[in-house]
Amino acid sequence: MSLFLRYEDMWDRALGGTTDEKQIPHWFANFAYVLIGFVFKVLFRYRVDGRENLRAFKDRCGAVVVSNHTSFLDVVLMYVAARPSQFVRLMGRDSLFGNAHGLAGQILSRVGAFPIKRDSADRTAIKRAAHMLKGNQLVGILPEGTRRGKGSKTPEIHSGAAFIAKMGKAPILPMCVREAENVKRKGERMHFPKITVEYGKPLVVSDFDFLPKEDRLDGCSWYAMREVFALHQRVPREQVDMVALFPDGRDFTEVFAAHPIPEHTPAEAIELTRPTKKAKAEQ
Repeated sequence: MSLFLRYEDMWDRALGGTTDEKQIPHWFANFAYVLIGFVFKVLFRYRVDGRENLRAFKDRCGAVVVSNHTSFLDVVLMYVAARPSQFVRLMGRDSLFGNAHGLAGQILSRVGAFPIKRDSADRTAIKRAAHMLKGNQLVGILPEGTRRGKGSKTPEIHSGAAFIAKMGKAPILPMCVREAENVKRKGERMHFPKITVEYGKPLVVSDFDFLPKEDRLDGCSWYAMREVFALHQRVPREQVDMVALFPDGRDFTEVFAAHPIPEHTPAEAIELTRPTKKAKAEQ
């Protein structure tokens, strides 16, 4: 049992999935889950709704899990909510891995996280993520890129999640975290609200092929985030005010009102993304 491994070795290894490739040793990830999961259960009484939508992908297909981002806790909950039977390979900004003289990088890499260069087309990270998906692993992405309501940066939707899902031949699974934003509000003491994680219905990237080629990834990512905020606000998707949420972004509301995207069960999404030999023969 090795205590220290090179970061790059862990980024290029598997963590879960069905691949025959060498795995990151599971002992640290299991220890972290037990410890953090217990603490979060005590402090936040967190619960997970719709987890069957995530479990349906286990050993059958990879998936890109996308979520809202209002707190550092969102990332932790994305990881904890999938355990104990699944791992989520979290994609995080590269600067995090050098913190605490590299100790943060060792910890993050041990639990399956890997870096991406911010505000750039990081081909290495994209290829890693697509390779993980093809090995039936889960990849977690926060398309807003930065925490909402923290700092002066205007929220925007990055289309990387749709691009990675397309490359990795995997569905996108919307997820939300509720109440994490209320744990620490500026100028106030810490609060310990009940936190809920909820998974929605999966999306299939090919359902957006009706859009012009240059709009497909943006449209797919926009739609996925609308699903996330519909879960978060507990309202029908049509009631989510995406202009208010992303004032500087393109609004696809009228496009999807005229061309509704079909809902899929996880089994249907898997079949549409990676059709079996029988299904291919019937096409």
